Amino acid sequence: MNIINRAARFHYEIIDRYIAGMVLTGPEIKSIREGKVSFNDSFCYFQDDELYVKNLHIAEYKNATHIHQDPLRERKLLLQKRELRRLKNAIQEKGFTIVPLRIFINEKGWAKMEIALVKGKKIYDKRETIKRREAEKEIQRRWKR
Repeated sequence: MNIINRAARFHYEIIDRYIAGMVLTGPEIKSIREGKVSFNDSFCYFQDDELYVKNLHIAEYKNATHIHQDPLRERKLLLQKRELRRLKNAIQEKGFTIVPLRIFINEKGWAKMEIALVKGKKIYDKRETIKRREAEKEIQRRWKR
């Protein structure tokens, strides 16, 4: 299972990547395994030296019995202290933020989130990305003939 935040790669320039664990409940992990996750406007922030992800929508698991969580609740991310320190120092600089790139299940069955330290792209950078993507598609079309 690999759920990707495509908008993040378009809107932001990726500076550095990290793999973080997530604090989840049982029904949430089952929803992730079914692929019912939405990254719309999700971002990460620090609260008391701990990293949380906000606006990550994990749909309610339909077969859950008594545990019903808010789909948009804030979830704690688990990183090593030195990684947290590095990220906290970086986002204090102007223009940097932390966004989730993808959620995946590792070989041990744990849900992990790939997060990235990013800087917002300017409009002309986005246009350049679109031009590059269209040129690559055109090259692929010509090779297929």
